[in-house]
Amino acid sequence: MKTLISFIGDETAATSIEYALIATGIAVAIVVAVTGLGTALTVKYTAVKDALN
Repeated sequence: MKTLISFIGDETAATSIEYALIATGIAVAIVVAVTGLGTALTVKYTAVKDALN
């Protein structure tokens, strides 16, 4: 019985899952930012290339 109460009271796994969700959210935000930056840079470099031609 003591082991069961100890298992139920242990929040280590819940904390790990919360940190994993936070890390996933940060990773998604980074991917979105880098994709947007890449698109913006492509447009700029295309404009410079066209101006030089």
